[in-house]
Amino acid sequence: MRISTFLLFISLALSSGAYAQKNADIERAVLDYVEGMYHGDTLKIKRSVHPDLSKYSLLPIEGSPDKFRENDMTYEKALNYAREVLIYPQYAAPKGAPKVVEILDTQNTIASIKLTSFWGVDYLLLARQNEKWMIMKIVSWHKI
Repeated sequence: MRISTFLLFISLALSSGAYAQKNADIERAVLDYVEGMYHGDTLKIKRSVHPDLSKYSLLPIEGSPDKFRENDMTYEKALNYAREVLIYPQYAAPKGAPKVVEILDTQNTIASIKLTSFWGVDYLLLARQNEKWMIMKIVSWHKI
């Protein structure tokens, strides 16, 4: 009885360590994305965003709080946006801008995340490929 309890304890300890590492890797991928967008760091975007990225956003129409326009963003558009942040500092995130990562669900090779940023809320889907977590899909609601 004591040996089986000990083995169960070791098994739980090892799996919780792997779970914590998986969550840390997922969070790092999401932070690389948001920090890349905030500060114009294309290397962080390349590290965290899959080249097949598809982002769908609802953007508010100025003067019409209940009306939105649709916008899409590809991997190339994300990189171009980051480059523009470097050229036009007014696009950069304000100091202390939020970047709250909530891991909603994880499986062995997929994860769903809620990201709260200064532009609004993103729901991200990540896939683990070649031992690396990459952002594949994003649906976003922008408040600005």
